[in-house]
Amino acid sequence: QVQLVESGGGLVQAGGSLRLSCSASGSIFKLTSMAWYRQAPGKQRRLVAGITSDGSPNYTDSAKGRFVISSDNAKNTVYLQMNSLKPEDTAVYSCNAVHEDAGGWSWPYWGQGTQVTVSS
Repeated sequence: QVQLVESGGGLVQAGGSLRLSCSASGSIFKLTSMAWYRQAPGKQRRLVAGITSDGSPNYTDSAKGRFVISSDNAKNTVYLQMNSLKPEDTAVYSCNAVHEDAGGWSWPYWGQGTQVTVSS
């Protein structure tokens, strides 16, 4: 089992910044990728940005140019630096990790989510 704990959410004014963190713990063999998703009220959860175990990031259009995803493999932690925040970035941000066990099986895990609210 892998547990994910997010932190860093909160209330910020438009144009401000926040840094989210997600730390994985438990019986970790290999985390092949980690990612941030968000779900706004009344909408589906959507990918924001992801990063592979070799540090290759990928961003959706909503994050490009404003958000930066990074990771510290030694700490099993992924970060999301969010800059130039807009009211439409308001959502619950959840961390996702894909864990590969010793047998080569991959399983997704989710954190509980952290609220980000951007006021206009």
